[in-house]
Amino acid sequence: MADSKIRIQDALDYHTKGTPGKIEVIPTKATKTQRDLALAYSPGVAEPCRKIAANVDDVYKYTAKGNLVAVISNGTAVLGLGDIGPEASKPVMEGKGLLFKIFAGIDVFDLEINSTNIEEFITVVKALEPTFGGINLEDIKAPDCFEIERRLKAELNIPIMHDDQHGTAIISGAAMLNALKLVNKKSHEVRVVVSGAGASAISCTKILIELGVRKKNIVICDSKGVIRSDRADLVSSKKEFATDQDLWQLEDALVNADVFLGLSKGNVMKPEMLKSMAPNPIVFALANPDPEIAYDLAMATRDDVLMATGRSDHPNQVNNVLGFPFIFRGALDVRATEINEAMKLAAVKALAELAREPVPEVVIKAYNKDNITFGRDYIIPKPLDPRLLTVVAPAVAKAAMDSGVAKNPITDWDAYKVSLVKRLGHDDMIIRRLTNKAKQHPKRIVFAEAEDYRVLKAAQIAMDEGIAHPILLGDEDKIKALIEKHQLELHDTAIINPQSKESAHIVERYGKFFFDKRQRRGYNPYEAYNEMKKRNYFGCMMVETGEADAIISGISRKYTQTIKPALQIIGTNGPGQKVSSMYLMLTKRGPLFFTDTTMIPKPTSEELVDIAYQAAKAVKQMMNIEPKVAFLAYSNFGSSDDAEPTLVRKAAALMKQNYPEIISDGEIQANFAFNQDELKENYPFSDLIGNEPNVLVFPTLTSANIAYKLLQVMKSGEAIGPIILGMKRPVHILQMGSSVREILNMITIATVDAQIKSTLDSSQ
Repeated sequence: MADSKIRIQDALDYHTKGTPGKIEVIPTKATKTQRDLALAYSPGVAEPCRKIAANVDDVYKYTAKGNLVAVISNGTAVLGLGDIGPEASKPVMEGKGLLFKIFAGIDVFDLEINSTNIEEFITVVKALEPTFGGINLEDIKAPDCFEIERRLKAELNIPIMHDDQHGTAIISGAAMLNALKLVNKKSHEVRVVVSGAGASAISCTKILIELGVRKKNIVICDSKGVIRSDRADLVSSKKEFATDQDLWQLEDALVNADVFLGLSKGNVMKPEMLKSMAPNPIVFALANPDPEIAYDLAMATRDDVLMATGRSDHPNQVNNVLGFPFIFRGALDVRATEINEAMKLAAVKALAELAREPVPEVVIKAYNKDNITFGRDYIIPKPLDPRLLTVVAPAVAKAAMDSGVAKNPITDWDAYKVSLVKRLGHDDMIIRRLTNKAKQHPKRIVFAEAEDYRVLKAAQIAMDEGIAHPILLGDEDKIKALIEKHQLELHDTAIINPQSKESAHIVERYGKFFFDKRQRRGYNPYEAYNEMKKRNYFGCMMVETGEADAIISGISRKYTQTIKPALQIIGTNGPGQKVSSMYLMLTKRGPLFFTDTTMIPKPTSEELVDIAYQAAKAVKQMMNIEPKVAFLAYSNFGSSDDAEPTLVRKAAALMKQNYPEIISDGEIQANFAFNQDELKENYPFSDLIGNEPNVLVFPTLTSANIAYKLLQVMKSGEAIGPIILGMKRPVHILQMGSSVREILNMITIATVDAQIKSTLDSSQ
């Protein structure tokens, strides 16, 4: 899997396009009428004010405090940029807030404080306690961060954590527990060398001691060498771990060491240093973007090394996102007065134990593996594992209760886990999982309309992200001019002009192939040859001959101009198979799949069943989501005998008969399909009770098309599609006027589709 490549202008455009920044405040109550406003503000707001004045804990009942975290920094140690100031740190803090929201459903205000004075900083943060349920300190330089966190924890009664210290420590601690288990070494016996003496390194060292490593067996090195007790330049955080051993430099300390923990800078560990370590060495090289020793170099140096890095393109990524969202989630939910050592250790052990559990299929598929099992290449859960929220947060909450710092203890743990899942919707990680799956085995995607800047930009991003290998069709001079004009980096990408002299031999070969296919379907050799000069025909033939894995077209053409050559050249999955389409709609309820949105205008009952089955199969195979199908109509279960409801009712019955393994029901109105209480009360027999639908089958193309476009234009859902179903090989069509983001989403879908079809072909 390629490591993501982020370009400077892309990053700047991301932060400026539309509304500047990455977060906004959205009301959670109705605000449309004068009465709503009177309840929200004066005079209605006085009532909760009186309640809180009488009992201050009611602030958690009547306000958002219980789900609100402050991400606070003074910008003195931002990423690898150093002391760049509070304003320059704001994009990072907004980003941290975004991660809190998408991984744990926690709301955030980011606060950048213009002070490098410890006392001033503490005074400001203390004054904010009434506003927030918790405080995440971020990017504050050492040693100031140690004193700031210590004081605030002692003086405030809400959970506080400096993630730069404890986040990495918790994740690396969990990975270390499992690494020691795999190499069969005891924590109290191992010798540990730490490279780096900043906030993360000190906190990681402390958590190793909590896990049983003896302090006398730990040696820490900074930029000047081993931190020895006879050095005169040591601050208190370093003095605590100073050694009297006869060791002076990193290379001395590593001789016969069992563990190397790097939190310093790239390439400080040389191969000969690794060779000097004890058998089965554990190497956590966590500097980013360049580890203390490159993964491939370490693997080539010793075949018995067990390694973790901070990078996503190698096994065992130590990533803070595995920790802080779920730690704060658990702390907030029991109204913990602090985040103590017991809670952090609970997170460590929960993460370690989760990695030893069987990995769900949804995670295996997301990383495009045959299997993922506990071992040297999997010692820590994957960031896209949906179990993290329901495993780590409850472990932290329980530890808060057991250690006596929880003011709102949980009594029903099963109900609590259900509530955690509901906070994030049914599956809000679908695009992240699809993207990650695509990156595992990028495919050759041919673009029939490469003379469009948006297509080229999306192709570049797909190549940078390791999602696909683009093949560009069109006039080479026009494409290169666009590349130069927009400063794109696609110079090494294949560009083919089907109308050029250089392509004549390919066109001739394709023409003969096409004539063999269509000679009794209205084509003579000359016509077949000329069709191959058209980019959609040429691109489809590349896919059919195996010279490309998928084709994407349609940004400037009607559907028929793309689908006709695909049907003539590639064809459907089987004789009599109809082609249909679906849109993936990303909504607050989770992903919904609308079908058929573009292909069959007035389907028969049998065609509706085929449409439903194709969609359900794609949802299962491509999205790794269990399909639950609702056949929609303007009636409910026989309440109308008009032609359309009768057709839909027949389709629903045939679906149950032909595909009983798929949860489905209908005919049903959309409001009943999504209202479990009303459904249970009025139609207690429905198979959709307890199975809220995610695949919506509409009675006509008109209704499906109008529905998805309404959601799209009302900003109620992001539309991805149309995803073409029923083709023998991947063919995907863009909406006319698609944005770069929409094209990129379709490239991801096309790559995953190609992976699935390739696997199916090889198994047959």
